[in-house]
Amino acid sequence: MTNKTIAFIGLGTMGFPMAGHLARAGFQVVVFNRTTATAEKWLETYDGKMALTPAEAAQHADVVLTCVGNDHDVREVYCGEQGILSAVRPGTLLIDHTTASAEIAQEIAEAAHQVSASFLDAPVSGGEAGAVNGCLTIMVGGSEDDFSKAQSVFQPYAKASTLMGGIGFGQITKMANQICIAGVLQGLSEAITLAKAAGLDIQKMTDVLKHGAAGSWQMENRAITMAEDKFDFGFAIDWMRKDLAICFEAAEKLNVSLPLTHQVDAEYEKLQQKGLNRADTSVLIKQFDS
Repeated sequence: MTNKTIAFIGLGTMGFPMAGHLARAGFQVVVFNRTTATAEKWLETYDGKMALTPAEAAQHADVVLTCVGNDHDVREVYCGEQGILSAVRPGTLLIDHTTASAEIAQEIAEAAHQVSASFLDAPVSGGEAGAVNGCLTIMVGGSEDDFSKAQSVFQPYAKASTLMGGIGFGQITKMANQICIAGVLQGLSEAITLAKAAGLDIQKMTDVLKHGAAGSWQMENRAITMAEDKFDFGFAIDWMRKDLAICFEAAEKLNVSLPLTHQVDAEYEKLQQKGLNRADTSVLIKQFDS
């Protein structure tokens, strides 16, 4: 049992189980969610308390965790009238698990410094299954000292965490992650479409290829479901396009070209227009439906 108090703000697909792992690990958890009913539902499953504002959640916390939607949401929960920074105590460690821009990470880190709090940008990878099973990968930007302090907090819901550099480097790493996923899913979509057209057994193909140079998490976990037209695995293409937009903005500032990523994004946009916006990212294969 730990006496450390954790504020967890944002009980979405990822945040709900992540906060739950912390409660079950013995932390004193105070949760806030914009939709109060979601926080009440969380309290039906886990021991903890509910706050009515981010400020209320943060005021007595040793560590504040946030996992919200986008840059605007991050800025609101930290800097809004009832935001975290209006009430947080000096010395508190603030950790943002949102997939957002490097610029918002730097903005919040500076604002946190003004109230003598510290900040880590710490986006996660592993999807809903990773959150539920407590095996997320965390990519972190910030100081060595703050990263070290965060390890006991990360442990209940992560299998790995790595300090990538200063503030914003966690978010840059997550951008690279999303770019890789886009490319892998495009290749996998084309491969499965070819294999099905030729009459190949997709299970056998996957069993062979996953042990070779083509192996990937996406092949291991999505090839069969893609072939079976199953696309209900949590990370909607609406959210992927939000993440890719962050990648494009960063790439433009760095004068970097992302041709394949733009191609995949365009296909996702077409799928959104067909009403598939809440299907998971592996629905990319349906670009080949006649």
